[in-house]
Amino acid sequence: MIRIMTVGKLKNRHLAALAAEYLKRCGGMASCQVVEVKDADPPREGRAMVRNLGSAGGNELVVAMDETGDRIDSRRLADLLGAHGRITFLVGGADGLGDAARQRAHRSLRLSDLTLPHELARVLLLEQIYRGLCINRNRPYHRG
Repeated sequence: MIRIMTVGKLKNRHLAALAAEYLKRCGGMASCQVVEVKDADPPREGRAMVRNLGSAGGNELVVAMDETGDRIDSRRLADLLGAHGRITFLVGGADGLGDAARQRAHRSLRLSDLTLPHELARVLLLEQIYRGLCINRNRPYHRG
C-alpha cells in the first residue's frame, strides 16, 4: 500500500489530470491512494496528517517530502518502494510541512534542489512512484 498524504485539492485541472493519470498507472502495479487534508496553516495541517496516520506502531514507513530532506535518485526510490509493504509520503502545502508531520516521519526526502509548488510536487512524486514501480517490475518506462 502506497499513500500520498497531501494538503488541499489540486486546483489546476491540468495538474489534476496528470496526477490522476499517474495514480491510475500506479494502481496497475500496487495499491495506491491519495489522502487530502484540509488546507490551513502548517501546524494544523501537520496535526491532521498525524491523526490520519494513526498509531506510530506497525510496519508502515512514513516519509516526509521536504526541501531539507535527503537527496534520492529514481533507483533508490524504487529500492525504498520495494523494501516496504506500507509506505506513506507526506507532502505539505504552500507554506511547507508542519512540524508534527515532520516529527512523525521516519525519514525525509527531497524531490529537487529547486523550490516546487506543492501541487507540482504531488504530480512529480506520483510520477517518480510510477517510475520506481516500473523499475522494480522491469517495465520499459525508465531509461536512466
